Amino acid sequence: MALGLLRRRRSRGAGPSISVPLPPGAGAFSVEVVDPVGQPMCGAEVTVTALDSHRLVTRGITDPHGYFIATLSPGSYSVMVAADGLSPARESLDITAGVALPPVRLALQSARQMELPTAGTWLFDPPHTAIRFIAKHVGMAHVHGRFTRFQGGIRVAPNMADSQVSVRIDASSVTTGNNTRDNHLRSADFLDVERYPYIDFASTRFAHHGGSKWTLHGTLTMHGTSRSVGLETTYLGMVNGGYEQELRCAALAKTELHREDFTLNWRSMLARGIAVVGPTVQLELDVQAMYRTHDTPTPPQ
Repeated sequence: MALGLLRRRRSRGAGPSISVPLPPGAGAFSVEVVDPVGQPMCGAEVTVTALDSHRLVTRGITDPHGYFIATLSPGSYSVMVAADGLSPARESLDITAGVALPPVRLALQSARQMELPTAGTWLFDPPHTAIRFIAKHVGMAHVHGRFTRFQGGIRVAPNMADSQVSVRIDASSVTTGNNTRDNHLRSADFLDVERYPYIDFASTRFAHHGGSKWTLHGTLTMHGTSRSVGLETTYLGMVNGGYEQELRCAALAKTELHREDFTLNWRSMLARGIAVVGPTVQLELDVQAMYRTHDTPTPPQ
């Protein structure tokens, strides 16, 4: 849903309340983000995903007063707030039609030097990993989609810069919530999944930019064409927990793709009267991976 215009009203002896027009059948939430000393955090990145589908619902940045507000359809969501040099924060919330939730206050803490993943093999955990994309539909709103079938792994080297990542996506698993559009995306006009069933990424090097920020340089192969890309990546840390208490690590990686780099000629299709998405696509990998050894359990299905 589109972001609403934030209006703050203060009453005597009470904290700020927020009023926002609600579209029919929608609810709203707001978040107040502050830095480690309690000051408003301007420009923090807010990402909202649906808990049931891992679909990216909306994203944006906090205003000069540290606030972000959005109207959403009823359901359960995860909100992640991130800013350079600070540890990300998450909050789960349930949206009800006709209800604007009270503001949630999130304090970002100074990022400690997170322990890098243990050297060895890490495999993506599909139930806790999402590969999403956003493209602007020509003349209309944005199209949000994801790929539901994929496999990937990370071979972590003793020197993190020498590590390798590989991802294979089943192109036919593309879904945007509209069967007609999904079938068209699978056709020869777009992904041509019968001729090119897979989308592959293989990293060539890791570049560290300080703190939790990395760039994964590598080669993306799609629609029979290979191009060099860089995935701007935020490392989210390593924990020991979850299914069978196995070791896990997580990261969020983003890049922008130009469709014509992969011979998907949107101008030709537009001239033929075919409704298409725009020339650029935002790709996001929200990854959770599990450490694999000969005695670790099989990942859950």
